[in-house]
Amino acid sequence: MIKNITLKSGTTPESEPLSIDLTPVTVFVGPNNSGKSKILSEIIEFCQSGIKKTNTVVLDTIEFENLENDTAIKLLENITLKPKRNENVRENHILIGKDNLRYQVKSTQMLQTLETPNSNTNHFCQFYLRAYTTFLGGSNRINLVRQQQAGNMQEPPHSSFQTLFRDDKKSKEVRRSIHDAFGVYFTLDPTNLGHLQIKLSSVEPKNDLEERGIHKEAVDFHSSSEPVETASDGVKAFTGMITEIIAGDPKVLIIDEPEAFLHPSLSHKLGKEIATAAENTNKRIFVSTHSSNFIMGCIQSGVPINIVRLTYKNKVATARVLPNDDILKLMRDPLLRSTGVLEGLFYENVMVTEGDTDRAFYQEINERLLQFKPRWGISNCLFLNAQNKQTIRRIIKPLRELGIPAAGITDIDVLKEGGQVWANHMKSGFIPTASHTSLAEQRRTIKQKFDESGKDMKRDGGVAILNADDKESANNLFDSLDQYGLFVVRNGEVETWLKSLKIGGHGAEWLIPIFEKMGSNPNGQKYLKPKTTDVWKFVKTMKEWFDNPNRKGIPS
Repeated sequence: MIKNITLKSGTTPESEPLSIDLTPVTVFVGPNNSGKSKILSEIIEFCQSGIKKTNTVVLDTIEFENLENDTAIKLLENITLKPKRNENVRENHILIGKDNLRYQVKSTQMLQTLETPNSNTNHFCQFYLRAYTTFLGGSNRINLVRQQQAGNMQEPPHSSFQTLFRDDKKSKEVRRSIHDAFGVYFTLDPTNLGHLQIKLSSVEPKNDLEERGIHKEAVDFHSSSEPVETASDGVKAFTGMITEIIAGDPKVLIIDEPEAFLHPSLSHKLGKEIATAAENTNKRIFVSTHSSNFIMGCIQSGVPINIVRLTYKNKVATARVLPNDDILKLMRDPLLRSTGVLEGLFYENVMVTEGDTDRAFYQEINERLLQFKPRWGISNCLFLNAQNKQTIRRIIKPLRELGIPAAGITDIDVLKEGGQVWANHMKSGFIPTASHTSLAEQRRTIKQKFDESGKDMKRDGGVAILNADDKESANNLFDSLDQYGLFVVRNGEVETWLKSLKIGGHGAEWLIPIFEKMGSNPNGQKYLKPKTTDVWKFVKTMKEWFDNPNRKGIPS
C-alpha cells in the first residue's frame, strides 16, 4: 500500500530530493556506510509509527495509496479478528492486529483511515501497517524454518507454515523453488502432533496424504527425510525467506543483505524468486544488498523493480534511481561482464586501467598511500582493467551514466589516437561537445611535436621530451582531461614510474621484479613507503577528482 517514498537527498548535492514511485521490489545499493541499512530501519520505523521525524538521515517521508470504499471494506473484513473467550469488545469497535499486537478501534474510523491513510498516517501505521511489517535480518531469517505450532484447523492460518499446510498452490510454489535450488523436496511434517516441521526429502511425496497425513505411510515418509535444521545456514536462510515471501502475509517486507550465507548462484536465484513472488501483489519489498548476483536475479525476473544507489561521502549524501536497462547492458556485454564492472555499484570510486599490470601496480600504490599517507590515498576504490586504452571508455562511460565516479588511466600514447577514437574518449568522460574541437586540435598539434622529436613518447620520457613551450601546451591539455577524470601518464607509461628502483622490462616482466623491490613487509627496512613525488603524486591528483563533490564528467 506504499505509493512512493521521498529521500532527503538527490542525484547531486544541489538536486531536489529524490522521490521514488514504488514497484513491488526496491533494492538499495551503494558503498559501505552509504545509508543502505539506515534507510531500511527508517522505513520500518515510519511503517510502525506513521510519524515523520526530523532526525531521520536518509528517508524523508512515505506516501500511501488511497483505497476505494469497497476495497477498504473488504480489507477491513480480512483484518478483523474474532474475540477470544471472555474478551469484551466495546460497542462500534472491532479487533485488529496480529500475534501479540491486538487493538480495539472504532470500525468507522478504521475504515476511513484505510480509505485515506495519508490524512492520518499515525493511526494507519500504528493500528494496521505495524502488524504487517516484517524485517528479515541475518539471524531471524534462519529462525523462520524452526518448528511451528500447527494451530487450529478450524480457524484461519496464523503463520506461513499453517498457510502452506492448507494452500496447495503456495506449497507447490515453495517446493518448486527449493527443488530448483537444492535438488530436494520441501515438505511439512505434521507427525509430531500439534507441530509442523520442515523436512527436505530426496523423493517427492506420492500425494498430499503422504505428506500431510499421520498414518503409517506418512510417518515412514517423513522419517526418511532430513529436518531442515540439520542443513547449512545457506539452505535455512534461503528456505526461510522463500516460505515467508510466498506464504507470509506482510504488506511491507524488509530484507537486509539477503545474500548472507548464500553462494553467488543462489543469490541470483533468490533475487529472481523474490521479485517473481512479489509481482501482482500489493506487497512492498525493500532490500539492501552488496550482491551483484542478487540484483541480476531481480532484473532478469522481468518484474519491474527499483534499484536505488545511495552514497555518503565527506558529509554529502546522494541518491539515484538506476535504470534497469542500463544495468542489464553492463551484464550482457561480454567485456564488461568479464571485468566485474557491476561490482562498481558497491564502491565509492572506480579506477579503470589499460591492462592487468597497470591495475595491479596502481592498486598497490594506492594501498600503501592509504596505510602510510591516507590523505593521498583513494578510499573505497575498485580497480578494474580493460583490455587496452580503447576499451577503457566502454567501462567508464556506462558507470558514469549510473552516477558512479569512474576514472580512466591511459599511457601518453593515447595522443596517437585521433578522429573518432579520440572523440569517443572525450565522450566517455562527458566532456562538453563544444570543447571537443579545441581539444582535438591540441592533441593533433602536440602529437606532431612528439613526432618531430624523433623519440618514443612512451619509452623516452613523455612530456620531458618536449621543449618548454610544447611541454606547457601538453600539460595544459592533460590538465583539462584531469578535470574530467581522464588521467594520462605524462612521463610515458606505467613502467616509467619509480625509475629509481632500476627495473627494466615490460608487463609482467616489469611488475614482478618491481613488486619484489618494493618489499612486502611494512615493518621491513626495504619496504617502499610513499613519497611526495612520482606515482604517489599522480594518485593524489586522481584522489582530488574523486573527492570533489562537484567533479566534472558525471552526468546529472
